Amino acid sequence: MMRQYVNQLANGESVDEAFLVADKQLRANRQGNLYLHLELRDKTGSVGARLWNASEGLARTFEPGDYLHVRGKTQVFQGALQLILSHVEVLDASRVAPEEFLPQSTQNVARLTARLRELLLTMANPHLRSLVECFLIDEEFVRKFTTAPAGIKNHHAYHAGLLEHVVMMLTIADRIADLYPEVDRDLLLAGIFLHDIGKVDELSYDRAFGYTDEGQLVGHLVMGVEMLRGKVEQTADLTGEPFPAELLLRLKHMIVSHHGPPEYGSPKLPMTLEAIALHYIDNLDAKLHTFGREIRDDPCRGSSWTPFQQNLGRRLFKGGQNADPVQDEGSEI
Repeated sequence: MMRQYVNQLANGESVDEAFLVADKQLRANRQGNLYLHLELRDKTGSVGARLWNASEGLARTFEPGDYLHVRGKTQVFQGALQLILSHVEVLDASRVAPEEFLPQSTQNVARLTARLRELLLTMANPHLRSLVECFLIDEEFVRKFTTAPAGIKNHHAYHAGLLEHVVMMLTIADRIADLYPEVDRDLLLAGIFLHDIGKVDELSYDRAFGYTDEGQLVGHLVMGVEMLRGKVEQTADLTGEPFPAELLLRLKHMIVSHHGPPEYGSPKLPMTLEAIALHYIDNLDAKLHTFGREIRDDPCRGSSWTPFQQNLGRRLFKGGQNADPVQDEGSEI
């Protein structure tokens, strides 16, 4: 029997399939009756699901990261496909193939890793090159860096997503470096590589994607600076020379400022050429990836527009189809 993948589900379709629980919330409706609100996923994507008239006892039988066999029917609600469940059964993890449930990069991870090394080792600055090499010879770090997603739900939210994101950013920086000779190319490349290194420990990604305790309490910006300090000490031991204080300061600034405005989580605004370049290259790749995913994966095949995207504050034009009548920009459909 063919598997029913999330990205193939259509409105009004009966579903009888196994999924990974990415999120679980026990809620009460207006009448005070309990229901389960779940996010179920497989390697192709995720879908919201509801089980009405649930009980606390049932909710305690499984957690995010567990597998469920579910039965139910899909429906479109406020422009988004959801699954109304009639049955859930907890599955033994030994009965499933984990690779079917967590999304993977569509690119070849070995080639991405080779491209990462190739770009980083073009740096001429001996201190930055030695620093990068200290990371690249750390097998445990490389394993996590080439496995981690770049996020939980937003851009590059799949295994090797962080690697894919960083390699794309390095490629962009390499291609535009000649246009901005006042920008220190080596420093920009190093900052791009380092800007999200804290995510390898901020996020959990063995089963369902989520946050570690340290990730929740500290966050990847602080964690990244701590990791940088540790490797700088190793670099000094390897080279026999102290790592330049200002160079370290510039790298730390790039990590803590790369989100840009304070409302996006940066404790400091970018204040150097390399920091502002990092911020916009990061934002460019993240936004283009998000727009492309929302357009490509939109389940509303008959419309030239996506539903209103809350995280983007707009609908996206897909084109090439007979458009539905355009509703007010701020409305949900």
